[in-house]
Amino acid sequence: MITHWISGARTAGRSDRRAPVYNPATGELATEVVLATPDDVNDAVASALDAFATWRSTSLSRRAEILFRTRELLDARRQDLAEAISAEHGKVVSDALGEVARGIENVEFACGIPHLLKGGFSEQAAGGVDVFSIRQPLGVVAGITPFNFPAMVPMWMFANAIACGNAFILKPSEKDPSASMLIAEILTEAGLPPGVFNVVHGDKVAVDALLTHPDIAAISFVGSTPIARYISETGTANGKRVQALGGAKNHMIVLPDAEIDGAADAAISAAYGSAGERCMAISVVVAVGAVADPLVDAIEARLDKVKIGPGTDPDAEMGPLVTREHRDKVASYLDVAADEGATVRRDGRDQHFEGDGFFLGLSLVDHVKPWSRLHNEEIFGPVLSVIRVDTYDEAVDLINRHEFGNGCALYTRDGGAARRFTFDVQCGMVGINVPIPVPVSYYSFGGWKSSMFGDTHMYGPDGIHFFTRTKVVTERWPDPATSSIDLGFPQNR
Repeated sequence: MITHWISGARTAGRSDRRAPVYNPATGELATEVVLATPDDVNDAVASALDAFATWRSTSLSRRAEILFRTRELLDARRQDLAEAISAEHGKVVSDALGEVARGIENVEFACGIPHLLKGGFSEQAAGGVDVFSIRQPLGVVAGITPFNFPAMVPMWMFANAIACGNAFILKPSEKDPSASMLIAEILTEAGLPPGVFNVVHGDKVAVDALLTHPDIAAISFVGSTPIARYISETGTANGKRVQALGGAKNHMIVLPDAEIDGAADAAISAAYGSAGERCMAISVVVAVGAVADPLVDAIEARLDKVKIGPGTDPDAEMGPLVTREHRDKVASYLDVAADEGATVRRDGRDQHFEGDGFFLGLSLVDHVKPWSRLHNEEIFGPVLSVIRVDTYDEAVDLINRHEFGNGCALYTRDGGAARRFTFDVQCGMVGINVPIPVPVSYYSFGGWKSSMFGDTHMYGPDGIHFFTRTKVVTERWPDPATSSIDLGFPQNR
């Protein structure tokens, strides 16, 4: 059974409620995870508050030292983390290793906290008056993270949060909780004091307890748009700073001048990697003009080359989906596609797999209608839609009018078209001949429109801003030459 992590140790807490944790590759129950009560959340907050009092006074060099050690231990245990992710999420180990690597980049960024927290100073803002600014931690902050990146997304949050001097409470997905416990062990081994990092497992009960707790200053969230909106509204109503990343419908526009093979390879990896369970997955290819037929043919020709199997199979390129229910929901969109008049070129349900794992084959749907359900809704699985348009302007209009504005990509050999696209498109993250434009750790991650609630993006410089608040100090000191107090300065200067 998987328990909480509070005050530097595992604890079962006070709840008798449990949730199942499955092995998606076999469909078997692997273990159970405890689900927190409000009292368990209170215990974690009390531990974090107690730890914060000392941690915020810890020198920047000491915090950086612990983060550097954390980075080295995460690197040494990459394989352990990847295998834990694969066993509970289902993604193949090679994909999980990539997730861990991108997470470690954020820890590396946070190692530079002595530089990142430097303020500004203005001498002689007025006669004898100096003004300077500093950034200080918020206190106890919390992160609520999704099932699809159980190691990377927590690292997006806690690395900057604790580097800035906050104490952090993580509420991971109850579907794949083991990675968070490994991270807790690593942070403790690195020397992080007890209570600075805590893990509480749970469902809506735990989430609501975090959102309404008076001693939690900020909430960071990644998940679906309906829940992101709820997190934002509830958290801000309770006086908290909130950043809530929601859903996505990421488009990849392919212009007629694009290199077909490169665009087709990119569509395969971006649509079907991690079984499409990525908030940055390409779910819609927008084929402009005459490129449509050769592009769709090239994509379809590659489908049979993608090996699907358990995450432990070193040759597998795609694993199962996270749960049986999610697999069935994704598959149901193929019936929706037919009802809406689209052409199902490849139906993933026609591919059969041994055992009871939550597998679904690759699906390709052509002639999808703009503003149909298949285009409007986030499917979050291995289903790639193709919309055909006549012009660049029509393609950009599809993105700009969509509810979501998370990520998008353009495939072209025309530099002018690429520059125009970056100017025209209403989207938070843009790729030019890059299908999944996730920013490196020293930039920040976040979409626009219903893909993001709050005004501060995730990790990078925005992460430092989110987990700190600015204080401006204006000061004047007596002139030693005129002071009646003997300060030990010579009077004739």
